[in-house]
Amino acid sequence: MNKSWWKILSFLLLIYTIIAGFLCNVPRLPILNETIRNLYFHVCMWFGMMILFGVSFYYSIKYLRTFQFKYDIYAHCFASVGSFMGILGYLTGFLWVNVTWITDQSQSIGSVLKEPKLIGAAIALLIYGAYFVLRDSFTDMDKRARTSAVYNIFAFAMLFPSIWIIPRIVGSLHPGAPGSDSGNPALDRKDLDASMRMVFYPAVIGWTLLGVWISTLKIRLSLLKDKIDSNE
Repeated sequence: MNKSWWKILSFLLLIYTIIAGFLCNVPRLPILNETIRNLYFHVCMWFGMMILFGVSFYYSIKYLRTFQFKYDIYAHCFASVGSFMGILGYLTGFLWVNVTWITDQSQSIGSVLKEPKLIGAAIALLIYGAYFVLRDSFTDMDKRARTSAVYNIFAFAMLFPSIWIIPRIVGSLHPGAPGSDSGNPALDRKDLDASMRMVFYPAVIGWTLLGVWISTLKIRLSLLKDKIDSNE
């Protein structure tokens, strides 16, 4: 029970997020309206993704310092679950786009597909996709682990310019971006009121703990598989 409390916490927080996210009152903001409830899913999943990628980045550095294979496995598992969370965040974001930019604002699909925030997010996920392809291209365990660790550090460094920096420089339809007329930034102090904070922060913790939970399961399976392979 002492080792499982955080798993129970994750489950309870996500149940709370789903129930409160759909039933509690939210501020009526221009364009966003009821769709702001997606904040508890889209944005929080991306927070979880960033944290999981950060943990993977940490273990890649630790591998390069110690050359212990378990850290390569840790980095790979956290990166894979982080990518999964990123895909979920991208899909929920695309659903948000359909309601706000396309339906409400009558933006063309072409302009939406050129949206820097969406392009940057896609690039970030593709960079991590290349990480898994790169790993599978090596048969030698040492080369695979070293090359993967170096590339993982590069992939994590590319997250910030592709998702946060470049879209702000070139302009974006995304709420909160400079020059955006598509609504208010969902994380602005004026927009994220006290009632939303009571759901938003637990949601970030819940989605992140779920990602860590899945990652630990993958790590245990990977270590068990390596142990079986080494005994054959």
